[in-house]
Amino acid sequence: MSSYRDFRPTLRFQAMLALSPDGQQVAYADDAAGQFNLTVQPVAGGSSRRITGFQDHTVRRASWHPDGMSLVFEADHKGDDLTQLYLVAPGDEEPQAITETVGAQFKLPTGRAFSPDGQFIAYEGNDRDPADQDIIVRTVKTGEVRRIYTDGGRMSLGGWSPDGSELSFSLGTGGYDHVLHVVSVEDGAVRRLSPPENASVYLGPWLPDGSGIVVRTDAGREFKGLAVINAADGHLTWLDTPDWDVESVTLSANGRVLVWMVNVDGATELHARDLTTGDDLPVPALPLGQADELAVSADGSFAVMRMSTPARPWNIAVVDLATGAVRWLTDSRPEAADSTSFVEPTLVHYETFDGRTIPAYLYRPTDKVAPIGVLLSVHGGPTYQERPVYMYDGFYQYLASQGIAVLAPNARGSTGYGKPYQKLVYRDWGGDDLKDFAHAARYLQAQDWADPAKIGLFGASYGGFVVLSCLARLPEIDWAAGVSMFGPSNLVTLAEATPKAFRSLVAEVIGDPDTEADRMLAQSPITYADQIRSPLFVWQGARDTRVPQGESDQLVDRLRARGVEVRYDVYPDEGHGLTKTENQIQARSDVAEFLIAHLRN
Repeated sequence: MSSYRDFRPTLRFQAMLALSPDGQQVAYADDAAGQFNLTVQPVAGGSSRRITGFQDHTVRRASWHPDGMSLVFEADHKGDDLTQLYLVAPGDEEPQAITETVGAQFKLPTGRAFSPDGQFIAYEGNDRDPADQDIIVRTVKTGEVRRIYTDGGRMSLGGWSPDGSELSFSLGTGGYDHVLHVVSVEDGAVRRLSPPENASVYLGPWLPDGSGIVVRTDAGREFKGLAVINAADGHLTWLDTPDWDVESVTLSANGRVLVWMVNVDGATELHARDLTTGDDLPVPALPLGQADELAVSADGSFAVMRMSTPARPWNIAVVDLATGAVRWLTDSRPEAADSTSFVEPTLVHYETFDGRTIPAYLYRPTDKVAPIGVLLSVHGGPTYQERPVYMYDGFYQYLASQGIAVLAPNARGSTGYGKPYQKLVYRDWGGDDLKDFAHAARYLQAQDWADPAKIGLFGASYGGFVVLSCLARLPEIDWAAGVSMFGPSNLVTLAEATPKAFRSLVAEVIGDPDTEADRMLAQSPITYADQIRSPLFVWQGARDTRVPQGESDQLVDRLRARGVEVRYDVYPDEGHGLTKTENQIQARSDVAEFLIAHLRN
């Protein structure tokens, strides 16, 4: 008999990669050693080399030195999100820590961390004040640091201008809106470049001549388009304005080839253009799936990305931009399961209470005798999106093999469907979004292939909040079972425990506990915990700083005081998610078997 272990990938990849300046090597983080460590592999193919040997740290992001001989990377400890920075050269025995402030978080820029001449590293850190991210420039040779931006706010660092004189950064203004600035490395002078209206501006590469910055922005639009913002006056010139979100962009060092991705109903489309001729390049039509972590070679001849499909785990792929040919650099696959038997999801839609149509991916095993049980799976975020990938490392496919369907909706608050749709859930967690999930259950109850008595719930983070809300506030649906992974149960205590750096964002998106405690409690699962009667599995990382363990503790205590049976698993060496290989296998296996016991006919 098969188990979840048969479906998990032989190798998992962190959502990061870095292409060396000469295009000969790609760095990524894989879990071949049981923990996400930094690995380097030739782009042409061949053996990979693991260049860190962490057992309790997770590598999150990396950037190459311009000479291609070393990298700087960030890593946290046991999932605590407090990333520190390290320098390492392939062949070194140990990486060198360049930040070691307990309780602080340091992050690399989204672009290149090293200055063009390789003399400096730019990064952000909140070691001076936990509520603010400063921009810090470190001299590589001496270790001397200078703070060139200390004006506070939710800041995200972009990258160096081509001449090394400026750094781009974005500054949060409200919710997930943010504006583009540049700061002088020499004197810290700052100027704003974003358009005047509220918008999201996601930083991309500088143009090679320093005249502008490529960005993704929803300025004046419902969706994020691709544009160049003039580095002198902030003038915006559009490059691509699809009726979907542009979600990644990169530019070759010679300034010739621009490559970007468009999110079409959750699936990734790849685009490329020769900026010298204006001609689009022959990129392939990607299979149904998601690609990310896009990089392009200095000469624009090829792109590298991470990609997954519903039947194929995440792997690293290389795209020849002259021919459009795709070559898989890595070959992670299910441990033992036959991928030819996997279920391909169908994009379905159901109507909700206010006439909106909610998109959802349905994984339905058609070889099973109806009626069958169904899992309603709710993504995290909520500013996130369900995508057609090898979800949760084969979790959906394993359930399908056991005769359980999965419906994964993108309810209000999800990204990918425009700015107004995303903002519908702001300050309304447990409000209208809950009605969307009630209608998802009713949609399933109306399907002749689904068993209306065996509809379960699964979700992590915000998704866990929805699971608890559905069980507590929609008991009339008579849910067969629920699984909450690090889900908030009390919006007031969640907001009060939020790290200082994110409190303003939480106040804008969830609520301010000082002024809105009554509303937040009225929309919290803990308030209605006495109505939970369905079997429940709660999973929690003890080192979670985003959703602290207290969120799960208080709910479990309430349920157990009533004599309700609830399984509660706390992992002492995990944070907001699963980073250790064996922990991931154990937790997903336990959750899957719990759901199978309650949902399978």
